[in-house]
Amino acid sequence: MNNVNSAVLDANTGWMILALFSALWIALGWLWGRKAKQLDDYMLAGRNVGLALGTATAMATWVTSNTTLVAPQFALQLGIWGMLGYSLGSVGLLLFAPMVRRIRELVPMGYTSGDFMRLRYGVWTWRVFLLISMCYAIGWMISLGMAGGILIHALTGIQYEYGMTVILMICVSYTLLGGLRAVIGTDFIQTLLILVGVIILAVLTITGIGFDTMHQTVLAERPELLNLLMPAAIMFLFNNLLFGIGEIFHSNVWWSRAFAFRENVGFKAYLIAGIVWAPIPIVAGFIALAVPSLGLNVPAADMVGPMVAAKLLGFTGAVIVFIVVFSSLASSLDSLLAATGDLILQDIYRGHINPDATDEHLRVMAKRIILLLGVVTWIICLPRVATLGSLLQYLGAFVASTIWPIIAGLYWQRANANGALWAMLLGTLTGIWAYFAIGFYVAALVSAAVSMTIVIVSTWLMPGNFEWAQLAYAGRGERK
Repeated sequence: MNNVNSAVLDANTGWMILALFSALWIALGWLWGRKAKQLDDYMLAGRNVGLALGTATAMATWVTSNTTLVAPQFALQLGIWGMLGYSLGSVGLLLFAPMVRRIRELVPMGYTSGDFMRLRYGVWTWRVFLLISMCYAIGWMISLGMAGGILIHALTGIQYEYGMTVILMICVSYTLLGGLRAVIGTDFIQTLLILVGVIILAVLTITGIGFDTMHQTVLAERPELLNLLMPAAIMFLFNNLLFGIGEIFHSNVWWSRAFAFRENVGFKAYLIAGIVWAPIPIVAGFIALAVPSLGLNVPAADMVGPMVAAKLLGFTGAVIVFIVVFSSLASSLDSLLAATGDLILQDIYRGHINPDATDEHLRVMAKRIILLLGVVTWIICLPRVATLGSLLQYLGAFVASTIWPIIAGLYWQRANANGALWAMLLGTLTGIWAYFAIGFYVAALVSAAVSMTIVIVSTWLMPGNFEWAQLAYAGRGERK
């Protein structure tokens, strides 16, 4: 990848910022990691996370680097509905808030979302769910690794491969040292950096160009971006809504926090995080509408955010956007490493390979798995074969198929295992077909519709009679 004109920070400045944050996050990971003596401490922060840290970690994890890079990309491609549609990701957090109460009530000592699926639907449905979860988790990690390389290259000219490698190494290192304690602690600091940085960028963009100038220029040169009846944009609006719901409902990133929060904290934490998160994609996407006014030639749509900030705000803007996106990247990548590591450890290693493993052995394996995930992500990220937006929307076909099996599993005693299994399989396959046959903006929509139909029809035709008490066995006790 060759350097582009948007690189307003020299490479030395970029390396200095990376070095400072690397030292900070790794030191904090080591500090908090010293308190993680037991397996529960390492995996679930002792199940004792309070409201402030709980809200911060939910907020920071959902403000991914994809939010700050892909929201501008969709605003440039789909206009107003692009950034508004991305903000509907907050609905997933808001809807998951009451579900946390239900999860803690039914599965008080669970570790992962896989614990629930195994006990609720049986082994084969559990395995299909694990396959979908792993495909999504690896895809999300790849998108985060790509985002790190894109950010550093766009702002400093440092080669994509180098930047991506360094950021992955940083996140793997402090997650390895401190587990979920380090993840949640650093998330709190990263949330503050993200909020302050986004507000500064928005204010400087508005004062630097002005609403009237931006509106007139977009109207003259890119009027389709202001078209509220653009069919693809409207479809994307609903597609992204379902994508966000499916992403949160199924992912162990969010279930692990449900188990880690103190009792009665989860509902408030997710509710506040959803409300505070909603404006961030709008603010991040808004700056993409400055492209016509600035006369920028954007070589890749997912580079538009850093390029606009650098062009409009110069050195200061480049530093701010660097810190914001770096913080949002780290806050999501560390969470995903920890939660995916838990899923592999509990549901694949302990569930299929070594069910009699001791806690001490599992703690060692947890670190090996996190390291392995980092290496696999790095290898796949090297070629950079897709844009961030296209990769994320492809994953929507997977996650949207899990929405109804999870909802039905938590609230409907009559939901059955066969219906859940086929809902996830056929929902995913039809979503992938729609992605290629119609467009990225309908993959999650089609997947969710097919999955919903199968769950409802199968429950009506073949009602089950599940005993909720069976879920109380989730966790360590039922495997020993």
